Amino acid sequence: MADKSDKINPTAKLPPVAAATNGGAKSQTYNAPRPMYRPKPPSRRRGSRSCVCCCCLWITFLVIILVLLVAGAGAIFWLIYRPQRPDFVVDSLQLSQLALTSSALTSKFTVSLSARNPNKKVEFIYDPISVSVFSGDAAIGSGTIPGFEHGAKNTTALKTNVAAAGESLDADQVSAMKSAIKNKSRFPVKITLDTKVKVKAAGLKTKRVGIRVTCDDIRVAAPAKKSPSKATIPNDKCNVDVRFKIWKWNF
Repeated sequence: MADKSDKINPTAKLPPVAAATNGGAKSQTYNAPRPMYRPKPPSRRRGSRSCVCCCCLWITFLVIILVLLVAGAGAIFWLIYRPQRPDFVVDSLQLSQLALTSSALTSKFTVSLSARNPNKKVEFIYDPISVSVFSGDAAIGSGTIPGFEHGAKNTTALKTNVAAAGESLDADQVSAMKSAIKNKSRFPVKITLDTKVKVKAAGLKTKRVGIRVTCDDIRVAAPAKKSPSKATIPNDKCNVDVRFKIWKWNF
């Protein structure tokens, strides 16, 4: 006699793999094999990025080390030698010729200066020096001083002729100069010196560094006939500025 349970549930004895739901439902398979795990290889982009980052870090580290070494060497040099800038003073300025037209100027100056090196262990080596004379913004003369070596604790006398031949001026500059000549009054004059200098200490020489010397607050009148006019000069020292050149710009 057949078992009643077999009649009521005919699908109970079917194996789990082949079992299916009634009504056309999708079959369901049990104990299917899982796909094998395969790790992905490392991306090449990540490797290249890490190399670039390492290179940047090393370059930054080397730059910082070089800056610290240069700063340390400069500090040691300063502590040992205590370098100071040279001093410049205008001893005299004479104007022997001054002629004006409607747009040009002709002039001749004689300039005498003193350069003093206040350092005990530092010497200066100057390139040729360019000398310019200005009245306001107008250039009214130019000249040169030969280069020289400036020993420690030494004062050197410098003298040069500064002249202009047909220097172009604008209408306002000509008018101001003519007014001063007519009223026999003194007009302001400024002297600038431009050169490059090496610093020498303990047998070592630095690279050339640009300097500009500015001497202002000088006043001079036009010469009377053939007698040169002597300028009034303040007792103040001239300003000495170090000028660094980066590509096309001076600082």
